[in-house]
Amino acid sequence: MDLIRRSFIAGAAAAALALAAPFATAADRFITVSSTTSTEQSGLFKHLLPVFQARTGIEVRVVALGTGQALDMARRGDADVVFVHDKAAEEKFIAEGFGVKRQEVMYNDFILVGPKSDPAKVAGGKDITEALKAVQTAQAPFVSRGDKSGTHAAELRLWKAAGIDLDAVKGAWYRDTGSGMGPALNTAASMNAYILADRGTWLSFKNRADLTVVVEGDKRLFNQYGVILVNPEKHPHVKKADGQAFIDWVVSAEGQKAIADYKIDGQQLFFPNAAK
Repeated sequence: MDLIRRSFIAGAAAAALALAAPFATAADRFITVSSTTSTEQSGLFKHLLPVFQARTGIEVRVVALGTGQALDMARRGDADVVFVHDKAAEEKFIAEGFGVKRQEVMYNDFILVGPKSDPAKVAGGKDITEALKAVQTAQAPFVSRGDKSGTHAAELRLWKAAGIDLDAVKGAWYRDTGSGMGPALNTAASMNAYILADRGTWLSFKNRADLTVVVEGDKRLFNQYGVILVNPEKHPHVKKADGQAFIDWVVSAEGQKAIADYKIDGQQLFFPNAAK
């Protein structure tokens, strides 16, 4: 009798495990996305990802870094997808064989933020290079992310376009922080300094202190975002199907509408352009 009872209990336990296994697998279904800090700190992913997970059952785990670090993470095979904003770096990543295909997703713009007192006298201008020249001439405090992010890369391109050799003119007025957009804005607020920021993070940023937008609207401040599947031929453990499902959704009509619908105080932070 004991033998029959033990056999019954063992069989019931095995059946329970068999029934539970599919649910455990479904619950553990996730991808890792290495992304720029602006998509995370602006609140966009908190808005988008629950919609995607409800639609597909796939959880997205985001590691928010500067674009350069996000691409390096993917080069090591530590991500399934990259979602960043430095087209030249993204194209290099693909040329090296680490990415499958780059797809454009959305855009916004960069802005020059600075103190309301405006010691460099640049407020209201539309030429970002002239503004940077004025900041450097005035030796006005300027905060840089200094983290090889997409924003940092854009800042360096703009200094170069302004004809300014940063290595030659850097001084106490110029502060490298090596930090994400939010922390860099906090530093600028505490220093009453100028800073190049993406508009999405600025709109979601609460600790503005005496800072305001001083220069915007220059076409050179355009900020495009792209998404790339990490190449499974380089890293066979990449979750190709689920990673591609995320990419397909974010560039789909539903995903693009979800991006457009994300607003703060009635202001749209990102503008979808996958089907431009």
